[in-house]
Amino acid sequence: QLQASGGGLVEAGGSLRLSCAASPGPFRTAVMAWFRQAPGKERELVAKITWSDSRATYVDSVKGRATIARGIAEDTVNLQLNSVKPSDSAVYYCALRTLGASTYQYWGQGTQVTVSS
Repeated sequence: QLQASGGGLVEAGGSLRLSCAASPGPFRTAVMAWFRQAPGKERELVAKITWSDSRATYVDSVKGRATIARGIAEDTVNLQLNSVKPSDSAVYYCALRTLGASTYQYWGQGTQVTVSS
């Protein structure tokens, strides 16, 4: 089970932090990710992190503005997004897949992020 939190209304240029808690954990052999979906658009992978070595990758549109990292609390992953833009507005979802799996098997509930211009 994945539980997402954070988001809300943010002014353009501001920052937001999303958190995702996985239970039961720990998922030592997994990849955790944040996706987002804006109205009328396809869902896109924003960032992902490999649990074992914290290796992270980002979609080009957030590179330099986003950081995905394991949280202080066990089995949590945070997404920090700075210098937000109205184009970052979307429903954000956290997801998890076990290493070797081709798809994300577990999904959290979405959390709305709205960036005002």
